[in-house]
Amino acid sequence: MSISTFSSLLEEWEKSAEKQAGKVPTTVSIYECDEIKLRALAKVYGLPLEEVTASLIHQALLELEEKMPYVAGDKVIRVEEGANIYEDVGPMARYLKAQKELKGSGLNGSS
Repeated sequence: MSISTFSSLLEEWEKSAEKQAGKVPTTVSIYECDEIKLRALAKVYGLPLEEVTASLIHQALLELEEKMPYVAGDKVIRVEEGANIYEDVGPMARYLKAQKELKGSGLNGSS
C-alpha cells in the first residue's frame, strides 16, 4: 500500500467516525410499505438499513426547516440598512426554542 492509499484510508475512517459520533439510537414505528422502501434502498445501495433511515430523516428535517415560514412579530430586534427587522414569532422561533430547551435539559438522546 502506498502512502497516498493510507492517507485515503485514514481520511475515509475519519469521515466515517465523524458521521457516527453524533448519532443516537432511537426506535420509531413506521408503516410497513415505508419499511419495504427503506429496505429496498438499503439493498440497492449496499448500505445498512439504519444508515439509510438516518440519512433520510436528517435530509427531511433540513428541508422542513427551510420551509418553516417567518412570521414577523411586533418587536423590532435590529435595523439593517435602514429597515426594521422584526422578531420571528412563527413556528421556526418556537422550534428553535424547543431545541434549545431539549439540549439544555439533556433530553437530546433517544426518544
